[in-house]
Amino acid sequence: MAPNPKPHLGFALFLLLFVSIVTTPCLTLSDTPTVYEILSQFGLPSGLLPDSVTSYTLSDDGRFIVHLEKPCYVEFEYLVYYEKTITGKLSYGSITDLKGIQVKRLLFWFDVDEIKVDLPPSNSIYFQVGIINKKLDVEQFKTVHSCRDGLSGASCLGTLKRVLELPSPMEEIQMLITE
Repeated sequence: MAPNPKPHLGFALFLLLFVSIVTTPCLTLSDTPTVYEILSQFGLPSGLLPDSVTSYTLSDDGRFIVHLEKPCYVEFEYLVYYEKTITGKLSYGSITDLKGIQVKRLLFWFDVDEIKVDLPPSNSIYFQVGIINKKLDVEQFKTVHSCRDGLSGASCLGTLKRVLELPSPMEEIQMLITE
């Protein structure tokens, strides 16, 4: 049996195959967009979710699951609570069937059912909470916010202060004097 005259060619082929197998998973991981980029691709502001997202899945029909490090709070115009797992259905300009996000209004927590933006985009974003559709300024949702672990005393005190706050003076209203 004659010796193989080109043993280095076989080794080079093996090395090339090994390097391509090892580096391929690295390339696909870096190509995966972040959840914040996905929101932007669907015409939604990236700050709808806090900075503590650990992973997400998005199916072909738009259904998604987002996982956070832990449940947390973010202060926007209203205090918002994020559960550890958030689910819903993403389509261009809206999130429907939303579960895992609540908003505090006065002393009560309400589930956020849907989030929508105007098409074409405007300065408004709409939150469906039960039968109420609340319009807010979209600017506060354009940047990703840090999560807080729990309710701070200052936040509770601030909410209580807003509830108990007296209306501004009504000097323009004429007083009716009765005799």
